[in-house]
Amino acid sequence: MTAPPRSGAAADPRPGRPRRRRVRPGARVRRGAPLPLLVPALIGLAFLVLPLVALLIRAPWASMPELLTSTEVWQALRLSLICATAATVVSMVIGVPLAWLLARVEFPGRGLVRALVTLPLVLPPVVGGVALLMALGRNGVVGQWLDSWFGITLPFTTTGVILAEAFVAMPFLVISVEGTLRAADPRYEEAATTLGASRFTAFRRVTLPLIAPGIAAGAVLAWARALGEFGATITFAGNFPGRTQTMPLAVYLALQSDPEAAIALSLVLLAVSVAVLAGLRDRWMTTS
Repeated sequence: MTAPPRSGAAADPRPGRPRRRRVRPGARVRRGAPLPLLVPALIGLAFLVLPLVALLIRAPWASMPELLTSTEVWQALRLSLICATAATVVSMVIGVPLAWLLARVEFPGRGLVRALVTLPLVLPPVVGGVALLMALGRNGVVGQWLDSWFGITLPFTTTGVILAEAFVAMPFLVISVEGTLRAADPRYEEAATTLGASRFTAFRRVTLPLIAPGIAAGAVLAWARALGEFGATITFAGNFPGRTQTMPLAVYLALQSDPEAAIALSLVLLAVSVAVLAGLRDRWMTTS
């Protein structure tokens, strides 16, 4: 005689077949990675990490304080921080309303407008600098009128650096804020308007607090992108120490004459990038 099944255990209705292991809902099934995927994954990881490790290995740690306290480095660092912050402010002032327009308003050609807004993400920065020259240079489409009417010259000035950085950095802010707006419930805005608030008041008092995390994340990304901008800056604003020479331009110039100083400056930018990722880890990264 066979023993009856224990209490709480269900008898297998198909004798002779092994029981299937039940997985609790939400439980993670851990499996080993197949070799055809593991090998290229490790190669890709090494390809991305090895240059950064090499930068740390070859860094002149003994002379690092002397290199980072030179007048040229502090001028470039100060100018980079000021211009990146100003470019981020410009991006927020005009980028947040643009993101709201793309997310909340239906109008013909919205897809085309969104494509044009994101174009600087894939446009070579040097091409962006040339485009800014054609638009805002002394002989540009708009720049010639600024020069003749108001005496305003933008290329090869600190203001030109800010504009070049804002041009390449603002799409990061717009994309982040637009995604946050699409995820936010528009019924809160509609409820505010039905209670008598204007569209702008509803945006200021209701929408902005809801999308504040998205604005903060987009602003950090825009600031980091502006801090590392090179191509559009050197094309539109030039490379004048104390006026338009930012940290990336200083790295490029130092690489030709003083590689150790170039490595030291690169480490500063690397540290800023790591700090940005650390600040955004709660938004985009999950722990295992």
